[in-house]
Amino acid sequence: MPVIVASDLDRTLIYSAAALALTMPDARAPRLLCVEVHESRPLSYLTETAAQLLTELGDEALFVPTTTRTRKQYQRINLPGPPPTYAICANGGHLLVDGVSDRDWHARVQDRLADECAPLSEVQDHLLRTADPVWVRKHRTAEDLFAYLVVERELLREEWVKELGEWAENRGWTVSLQGRKIYAVPKPLTKSAAMREVARRTGADLTLAAGDSLLDADLLLAADLGWRPGHGELAEDSWTAPGVRALPERGVLAGERILRELLRTVRSR
Repeated sequence: MPVIVASDLDRTLIYSAAALALTMPDARAPRLLCVEVHESRPLSYLTETAAQLLTELGDEALFVPTTTRTRKQYQRINLPGPPPTYAICANGGHLLVDGVSDRDWHARVQDRLADECAPLSEVQDHLLRTADPVWVRKHRTAEDLFAYLVVERELLREEWVKELGEWAENRGWTVSLQGRKIYAVPKPLTKSAAMREVARRTGADLTLAAGDSLLDADLLLAADLGWRPGHGELAEDSWTAPGVRALPERGVLAGERILRELLRTVRSR
């Protein structure tokens, strides 16, 4: 039976230039591999060592990229290793099978959202009415499933984020602040539900997971074993749980360490 490795991507395995956290002397910085280009510019990286580890992991386990990115945003990424059979996009809203969204899964997700939480339009209206144009740069929706803002962090009022979280909680939504983005996501829209579906389809008897943000917490809790880096929302809250290991590394070297841990675990079973 296969081992499933469901890992978040941004700030877990791959990193923008701003998130690399290269605090060592320049001469000791790791060699980097660009894995995403957007509008003709390099956008996301991992270390060359991490690229080799990911290739080996893809050969020995069922690697499932698991992201809040839309399908279009995910498809910009060119990860090393064998093409994943499964990928989870839009925080679980789309389950890709050989690159194509599974219609039955997406329909089930939409039914749950309609039954269990306030509609996206209500959340969009609230964001437009309450977010201050002084610090909002973009209003966006993703796959008609959730909404997010791109903000200037240094101008953002933390009290507003807290108030938004309380408002969303009463409507079946959750709020996550990740870098320059504030996400408002329906509670039933989870990475863990999609991971369980992959496990059901493949008969996997062991699930491993990694992630750094509040939107990854359900994934880490649902897996048999999980890892989080020393940065991100979960680290800032000192979040941990049984079976979840908090690593000290930050930035792109955390991605390398996570892949070492995943591969070691797969090989030792």
